[in-house]
Amino acid sequence: MTATFASAAERPAPRQRYVQCASPAGLHRIAYTEWGDPANPRVLVCVHGLTRSGRDFDRLAAEFAATYRVVCPDVAGRGLSSWLANPNFYGVPQYVADTVTLIARLNVETVDWFGTSMGGLIGLALAGLPETPIGKMLLNDVGPHLEPQAVQRIGDYLGKPVRFETLQQGIDYAALLAQTFGPLTPDEWREINTPLLREQDGGWQFRYDPRIAQPFAATNEEATKLGEAALWHSLATFQGPVLVVRGEQSDLLSRETVAKMVETGRAASSVEIAGVGHAPAFLSADQIGIARQFFIGPAANAS
Repeated sequence: MTATFASAAERPAPRQRYVQCASPAGLHRIAYTEWGDPANPRVLVCVHGLTRSGRDFDRLAAEFAATYRVVCPDVAGRGLSSWLANPNFYGVPQYVADTVTLIARLNVETVDWFGTSMGGLIGLALAGLPETPIGKMLLNDVGPHLEPQAVQRIGDYLGKPVRFETLQQGIDYAALLAQTFGPLTPDEWREINTPLLREQDGGWQFRYDPRIAQPFAATNEEATKLGEAALWHSLATFQGPVLVVRGEQSDLLSRETVAKMVETGRAASSVEIAGVGHAPAFLSADQIGIARQFFIGPAANAS
């Protein structure tokens, strides 16, 4: 039986919410979309990649909303969230602190976690803390060790000023940057890339704060090694199940790192998705099925 998904127009609209968070430089607002029963204590937090937004998860969230209350934040400096007053705080420690505030707002004791790229690093850091609220965690094409050539590739475009005459030009440019997500249709690119753009002064530009490139560029070899060691420790101490998803053609997450993650984690397994690189978009039925199997279990037999 072939799974079919509701189109973006047919899906129920998520609830758009905000929560106030703090950094050493002051207060900021984190935006998040919420799907499913707001009283459901079973919560799945979905966190996006470096320059993306929580709306990347609309399709997966709609599919999971009958089982989970699905919460998809825009990380600080992205989407509809505030830009930080001091760009030096754009980093995993601040993002973890914001997530703890968000989970407190949700009024639940535990959450499950779906993290793509940067979102996986945030989840991994939070999962390693004593009394972590994370129960089970899917890491989408990311791990403690990142291949340097991929980090360089990302740094080459991050924060560069670009401006588009039309929305479609912006959608197409974002699709070019994310072409390794897989062979998406024009409608799918429009669906996930439109939220990344805003109209200003007669043109279109990305919503994300270009200053997120400053701490990214300032990271040195010593800091990278310390961060990697901390994340390996997090993975080793986390008690819950972990599923590591790798795009077959990923240049960020190597097969060797995946094998080490499965060996290091207490209950870690992995799956590789053919025909895509960094990072699988989780828009297709087969990819969403991987997440469903991990978080919810086998789908009921259809007649």
